Amino acid sequence: MRSRAIIVLAFALICLIWGSTWLVIKIGLQSMPPLFSAGVRFVVAVTILFILIKLRGLSLPTDKISRWVFLSAGLLSFGIPFALVYWAEQYIASGLSSILFASYPFMIAILSYYVVKEEPLTLLKIIGITLGFIGIIVIFWADVHLSNRYAFFGMVGIVLSAFLQAISVIIIKKYGRTLHPFVVSFGGMLQAAFLLLTGSLLFERRSPLTLNLTAVWTVLYLSVFGSVVTFSIYFWLLKRIPVVVLSLSALITPVIAVFLGGIILSEILTARTYLGATIVLLGVLVTNIEEFRKARLWRT
Repeated sequence: MRSRAIIVLAFALICLIWGSTWLVIKIGLQSMPPLFSAGVRFVVAVTILFILIKLRGLSLPTDKISRWVFLSAGLLSFGIPFALVYWAEQYIASGLSSILFASYPFMIAILSYYVVKEEPLTLLKIIGITLGFIGIIVIFWADVHLSNRYAFFGMVGIVLSAFLQAISVIIIKKYGRTLHPFVVSFGGMLQAAFLLLTGSLLFERRSPLTLNLTAVWTVLYLSVFGSVVTFSIYFWLLKRIPVVVLSLSALITPVIAVFLGGIILSEILTARTYLGATIVLLGVLVTNIEEFRKARLWRT
């Protein structure tokens, strides 16, 4: 029972934090260019992770498989996807970004069916994921609009980001089972920080940069909570629950973002919002029916 509660709380925590990061990224871009903002985020995160690794006495393996996992995380989980997300959010709304990224569970379901053989793609999973995606569209439909000619490319960037992260998660699920979550996060974010800051140096020399309070608090929040806490928990959960179930966080986070806006920013929550949230939760429930019934969700 205790392990079940820990897994549920861990999953809820990453959904809650990631539900706020889309908005925080958007706010941070008011002060910093995208590649620089993402790169500094990972520099801070890597520094914290290095301290945690030393305190825990963990080692950084250098075998071929571990290097492959680190490369996958660096390029496909953090480097390229976050460059795409940060760039795209300059041109499209954070709500639309979260809708597009909600394609992630579909990609995970298909890839896991072919790569992670012990996690079959069942009809209930397909129905559940589809319901969840429909629910998100219901919530955001009235707010979806393209603001300029770069918006289309921003949308493509978000979907590509989801696809690359799905590939990376499958690779980590298959080959990184023995690696500690801190180690996987450190190896991936270290490479991503170098990649993003190099890109910033090459392409953002003339972009405006304002090191104000907004820049500081958004980077710290995204580094500590949006990177170190969430991805460490995510990779920990990846070893304990099916990857398709874990990917459903991409369906839940947009809903949380909407309700956080209502609570913190006093944004109005309409009947459409509650209807969409209900459909999302129904989709999550349908997707997990088989896992609950077979008691496979709570692997230790």
